[in-house]
Formats: sequence, C-alpha cells, structure tokens
Amino acid sequence: MPVVDTHVHVFTHDLPMVAGRRYTPDYDAGLDDFLRLRAAAGVSHGVLVQPSFLGHDCRFMIEALRRLPGTLRGIAVVPASIPPQQLAALRDDGVVGIRLNLDGLPLPDFAQAPWHGLLAQLRELDMQVELHRDARDLPLLIPPLVRAGVRVIVDHFGRPDAGQGADDPGFQFLLSQAATGKVWVKLAAAYRNGWRDASHPQALRVAGLLLAHFGADRLVWGSDWPHTRHEQGNDIAGSLAALRAWVPDAGQRRAILGDTAMRLFGFAP
Repeated sequence: MPVVDTHVHVFTHDLPMVAGRRYTPDYDAGLDDFLRLRAAAGVSHGVLVQPSFLGHDCRFMIEALRRLPGTLRGIAVVPASIPPQQLAALRDDGVVGIRLNLDGLPLPDFAQAPWHGLLAQLRELDMQVELHRDARDLPLLIPPLVRAGVRVIVDHFGRPDAGQGADDPGFQFLLSQAATGKVWVKLAAAYRNGWRDASHPQALRVAGLLLAHFGADRLVWGSDWPHTRHEQGNDIAGSLAALRAWVPDAGQRRAILGDTAMRLFGFAP
C-alpha cells in the first residue's frame, strides 16, 4: 500500500537564503536523509515543499525531484509574474503546484495582475495552490482561488487560532468550503497550531470536524519533516503515528495516506 508524505522540506544550511527571512537553519536536511527516514517509517512517496527561507530559488528541490521522478513530486514557490514557459518547465520536472506561504505577509489581490494570469496558467497546467495562512483570513483567500478553477490545499489543519480551535470563525468557514469540491486540507504539524500533543483535545476536535466535512477523499497527511523550529521530539514515524489519533478508522487512514494523496499529487491517474 502506498504511503505518501505530502509535506517535506529539503535543504542545506549553506544555500543562498532570502533577506528578511524569519528562520535560518544551521543544519542540513538532504534528500538522502529523508529517504532513509521515510523507509524506516514505511513511507513510499514524498512531496517536497519549497522552504520559505529559500524564496523562489527552487533549484535544490528540482535536483531532488529529478533523482526520483517516480516517487517524488514538488510544490514550488514562484513569483506571481513567472513566465508561462518557466512554470511549464517546473511542471515537467515534477512540480504539481505552488505554495503561497502568506504567514505574516500582506494578502494578495488575486483579481489584479499578475495574479489572475498566474492562476489561469495553473489551471491550464492542472497545477494546484497550497495555502498557508491563519484561518481568520481564509474567507478572503479561498473563494477567489476556487472561482479561478484551481485546486486549493490548505496547510496545517487550516491554522485555527490556538485559543479558539474549532470555534475559530475562519476554521468554520473552511469547513463550509468542503461543498465546493475544490478544497483539500493537510493534516500536518499540529504543533504549528499550539498543539504539542497529537491527542490535544483541540487537535482531536478539529481533525474530527475536518474528517466529517471533507471525508478521507479530500484530506492528506504530511510529516512536516524536518520540523523546522520544532525539531526536538518530532520525526516522521511519530508524525505518522499521530494520524491514528486524528483518524481512528484504519480504512480512512489508508485512503488519506494512499489513494487520495496519490491522485492529488499526480502519482496515479
């Protein structure tokens, strides 16, 4: 049975990094490290997500994708003005979408240039948009992406407020977007929502509501390896074990880890 880890970062600490970054790693997290750990955890496929501190320079990730095109896919970070031929070239190298890591950044206006052109290119290439932002802003971000006809993957349980949890109005809005059929949610890195324990009551409630609204066919799992800024006490095997707390039913877990992720990230028809 395939097991897809949909949220992995690879980098070395000596790569060129963007100015103004919030985090600078002092260690390497190479592809070989991930391959060793994924094998030990029983993970068969991986989705490499461009780290924010590397900005738009995706060369290191692309080199990794080219090594194992059968079991790796990529999510790139690109400028909104990227030329169509460059986006198509990324697609040819196994990149299946772009990430909008908007944490702490101004919200884009998707109705304005160059965003509407980029979204049209993504739709034409059948590529997706991965969205990382606090839940409170999801009502401003998801609808224009859905109207543009692209698939939307929302990171980290939707990033509900740590205090409000499932009662966060932005999270409640996210639940309503299940009806569009164009939105998926990633069960990954509960610690980024303030839930250090996978069995935290808020984590269990949020996961249960996501499962009830989206179902196993529109939820995916990611380890968030190497757990930047949260390295201590986290690993791929432990992240995979956490899924058992969030999704108790074995059949649903198999779908989330296998069929759903394999289709969404282009490993299977």
